[in-house]
Amino acid sequence: MPSGPSAGELLVASASHAEGYFHQTVVYLLDADESGALGVVLNRLATAELTEVLPQWADLVSPPQELFAGGPVSPNGAVCIARLANPTEDPPGWRRVRGDLGLLHLDTPVEIAAGAYSDLRIFAGYAGWEAGQLEGELLQGYWHRFSPTEADVFGADQVDLWRRVLRRQGGETAWFSTWTDDPEVN
Repeated sequence: MPSGPSAGELLVASASHAEGYFHQTVVYLLDADESGALGVVLNRLATAELTEVLPQWADLVSPPQELFAGGPVSPNGAVCIARLANPTEDPPGWRRVRGDLGLLHLDTPVEIAAGAYSDLRIFAGYAGWEAGQLEGELLQGYWHRFSPTEADVFGADQVDLWRRVLRRQGGETAWFSTWTDDPEVN
């Protein structure tokens, strides 16, 4: 991994993040530089229904075709991650994050988006860090940094994502995938 966090990485909450909004979360970083970082939580569903909030996008969204809770910042706003169907093209309204994954502006006409993307996921809100804040949290051991797989970002079953990502790392890190909320059992 590069020395500092970068767009396209996963942040996986450490077991010491035992309470609060980021308890057992997996965050996909969308941007990280000297001014701060932002990403979306991949494994938490929003309370609102996608068909009520953005009905025009519901048919294009990857299964489970739900609205995800991307984070505590701007929960009434929406962020869309999309995977290009043709990685050699950059359709209107799309900005590359890493590889064939990027951000799709939801003001883009649905007709233009249809067929241009193999996967889409929409998030209510996002997670954000001020300059140096995420680096400080990494030094304190609040987060693990890993490379994502396709299923991490667009998988149909995100409920156990935190455990699956930790488990596939092997070694001592995988042990944390068995962590329970009761410290007496750990």
